[in-house]
Amino acid sequence: MSRSVSCDVLVIGLGPGGGAAAAAAARGGLRVLAIEKRKEIGAPVQCAEFIPLPIGKYATGEGVLCQHVAAMASHLPSGAVAQTDFPGLMVDRAAFDQALAREARAAGAEIRTDTRLTALDAAQFCAELRSAEGATTVRYRVLIAADGPRSTVARLLGLPALETVETRQYTVPLQVPSDRTDIWLSEAYPGGYAWLFPKGSLANLGLGADPRFARDLKGPLDALHRLLVDQGRVGTEILYRTGGAIPVGGLRERLAVANVMFVGDAAGLTHPVTGAGIAPAVVSGERAGQAAAALLSGKDADALAEFEADIRDQYEASLTRAVERRRRLTGYWRTPEAMGDAPHRRGWIAFPEYFENERAIAW
Repeated sequence: MSRSVSCDVLVIGLGPGGGAAAAAAARGGLRVLAIEKRKEIGAPVQCAEFIPLPIGKYATGEGVLCQHVAAMASHLPSGAVAQTDFPGLMVDRAAFDQALAREARAAGAEIRTDTRLTALDAAQFCAELRSAEGATTVRYRVLIAADGPRSTVARLLGLPALETVETRQYTVPLQVPSDRTDIWLSEAYPGGYAWLFPKGSLANLGLGADPRFARDLKGPLDALHRLLVDQGRVGTEILYRTGGAIPVGGLRERLAVANVMFVGDAAGLTHPVTGAGIAPAVVSGERAGQAAAALLSGKDADALAEFEADIRDQYEASLTRAVERRRRLTGYWRTPEAMGDAPHRRGWIAFPEYFENERAIAW
């Protein structure tokens, strides 16, 4: 028999966006139920684990901060390497997500893991959840969808799926200490790039690619791993393997639908070129939780519309540019031009060509 419960805010997903949303809504005095489909929040890690300095305040929990990063080296097909300032922090992503969930619980949110959303009636503000203990029907007033690029909430609402690329990542021993990230731009990684992110005595070595152009991620990643082993930069052992989808199509058409707000990857806030998504997930999650509190307290009847406007003001311009850069690069994959530096300089954030006015660029 299905149990029935009610809450003010139902949060689906407890990554950075969901954890931040649950904490903000609970601090606003709301009854919050937040669920995570995995048994352990944040695990397995599907992330390069870099965050920019402005959200460093979220990396103060025990076991979260791994090391500081100062620079980025961008490797072009010709072998040229451009080094630029790139300050940030490497974190333990599982610990990062878990710290946000602890904050939400401390603020009064109820946290449930190993629990899935199985049905949604947005018109009746009703959701069905399922866990090992059985089914639960939840009556909510606001729902916050923080359930990733393949959002179950979006699917149940009949919204279109987000465009994604696939990633594969190894965690390997780091033989030479480093405070820089390495990025490889190449025809070998069409629609994506390869990376090495230092993490103390370890490093995250991975790549992403557009499945329209590359189905095999293991072969290119193994080749890069062997190269770095030969250079003495990383060890041969692969300690962890992971991977997943990253949204690359920009923002959803609407971020607020029928008392549902989308945040983080579920909203399409991940940067379509770099894949960076933790910071906008936290920002959008907090803002969604605050909007829910403003709406349900009766202080602001337009709070959800204002949430959408605020998030678009912060992110839409940069995301639109990135989507256009990806679109332009798509025409070069699997052609001789993709083996030259010029298209990659125009398509990567470390180079001034990326920020030039689109009309002035002769692709």
